[in-house]
Amino acid sequence: MILSDVRDPRLVTVRRGGTLEDADHRRLASWAADCAEHVLHHFEAARPGDDRPRRAIELAQAWVRGEIRMTEARTAAGHANGAARDLRGAARHAAYAAAQAAAVAHVAAHELGAAAYAIKAARAAAPQGDADRAGRLECRWQRDQLPEAIRELVLDDQRLRNDICWSVFDC
Repeated sequence: MILSDVRDPRLVTVRRGGTLEDADHRRLASWAADCAEHVLHHFEAARPGDDRPRRAIELAQAWVRGEIRMTEARTAAGHANGAARDLRGAARHAAYAAAQAAAVAHVAAHELGAAAYAIKAARAAAPQGDADRAGRLECRWQRDQLPEAIRELVLDDQRLRNDICWSVFDC
């Protein structure tokens, strides 16, 4: 579980009683989709005929652009999770990253799940003895992609939820 028992109001939309504006919610979803897409090749190498994680990322970005409703992205998240079920290692983590990215449309706090699973995918795909380095590189790449408007929010969220995210944000 990567969601805290107590939700950070900064990651809850204004219409649900939080302080997150729609524009920043969409920025979080776009960044999460970028994180998931960056490691998607690990899934596609294992299951080249299964497009569920790619479709989840595409629908996350479609939601960001206002082309689909939240429910479509959330449904795609479930399908991407299904694609991960019987896999292990990098492929499984990459599919979970895609699912988390699509779920951001529903709950903004899933943004950290996409990033954390992407780091886990990079670590799992690394040659023996290089997992820590690969995880740090992926974490730094993700941070380099952060839009300035949400940078401090995400970095603070990483600090606050690092323990429940397998401490992958120690980069």
